[in-house]
Amino acid sequence: MDDLQILVAVARAGGFRQAARGLNASASTLSEAVRRLEERLGMRLLHRTTRSVAPTPAGHKLIARLAPALAEVEAALREAASGGAEPAGALRLNVPASAARLVLPRLLPAFLAAHPRIEVELTVEESFVDVLAAGCDAGVRYEERLEQDMIAVPIGPRVQRFAAAASPAYLARRGVPKRPEDLGAHACMRGRFASGRALSWEFERGTEVVRIEPTGPLLVQVGAASELLVQAALAGLGVVYHFEGWLRPHLDSGELEPVLKDWWPSFSGPFLYYPGRRLVPAPLRAFIDFIKATGETMWRAP
Repeated sequence: MDDLQILVAVARAGGFRQAARGLNASASTLSEAVRRLEERLGMRLLHRTTRSVAPTPAGHKLIARLAPALAEVEAALREAASGGAEPAGALRLNVPASAARLVLPRLLPAFLAAHPRIEVELTVEESFVDVLAAGCDAGVRYEERLEQDMIAVPIGPRVQRFAAAASPAYLARRGVPKRPEDLGAHACMRGRFASGRALSWEFERGTEVVRIEPTGPLLVQVGAASELLVQAALAGLGVVYHFEGWLRPHLDSGELEPVLKDWWPSFSGPFLYYPGRRLVPAPLRAFIDFIKATGETMWRAP
């Protein structure tokens, strides 16, 4: 079991020295453990260079199976050790930037105050991930990106909207769009997925839905860099299309003005998701209970 845990730790860290720091062991001890495991299995599990370590195809396949199993063992041990005491340990979450900015700031301070023995470890990325293989307990994503075998619990506002906005100076200079199609003549601050595919802008009014492919001088990968789109709009560079909650402070202050407000599309809010086939670690169970208990009042519309 120790050798298997070392293999997973080295693969995740991307090197023996990096993993050794986290495991409080020497790099040579970890290297010997992996070598011993490779000899037992009769196959190479890690490619080693002077700069990095990466799993071989066989190693990648083994690690993909091992990581969830080892996480299950760790969770079971934590559960047994707690003996019904106050939940303690790490809660590892994988969330998109929108949740890190719009949802978790309202939840985590109160949750951590109520559970001082829990430590939250947060990874922010946009793509859907296998949370167990990624070493996380749970993730936050939107409904269309959830796998069917996941348990999903609503977290955050149940309805959100995308909003379009621009600075007063830009609209005075370029005019105010009347319909979504008018944005074709405007500078648009655009986002794209990690795959490189640019995001379409979708608008709806009643039963009418209009989807456009915006053009403009700025294109950034969605996620943390999305704030650059907002700052560009504040500087008068063009129109931004983003979560309404992300833009709300600037709309309320007047730094940005709504564009095509009657056309802003709404969608269901995010979900906390986790695999249903595993023992739920005590920190995650405490977080689930917390968001169920506080969600209805915390996110109620004023």
